[in-house]
Amino acid sequence: MTTLTEPSARSTTMLELSPSPDAWMTVCEEARLTPGRGMAALLPDGRQAAVFRDRAGRTYAIDNRDPFTGAQVLARGLVGSADGRPFVASPLLKQRFDLETGRCLDDDEVAVAVYPVRTV
Repeated sequence: MTTLTEPSARSTTMLELSPSPDAWMTVCEEARLTPGRGMAALLPDGRQAAVFRDRAGRTYAIDNRDPFTGAQVLARGLVGSADGRPFVASPLLKQRFDLETGRCLDDDEVAVAVYPVRTV
């Protein structure tokens, strides 16, 4: 799990996410994200975010907690796409969550939080 880090003196591209309105936190160097794989980040309030970069280079952040089991595992899920929508499938029960909206593609009544991401 990645915790809040300070940018280094080197010229690197850092990935940040916004866990709350008007607040940004540095997660990691963007190059540390492997396309198609997730990474967990600890938020200041103790929650966790699952951060992803897809194979096209777009980055996403959603809540890491699987709402069906309560386990903090979505960062370890399988990344794919359905009808052009990027998703992560929970490694436990395989429900798919849209990485742009947080909506569960397998149960319209369930969603996870989505966090804005940016590179600096």
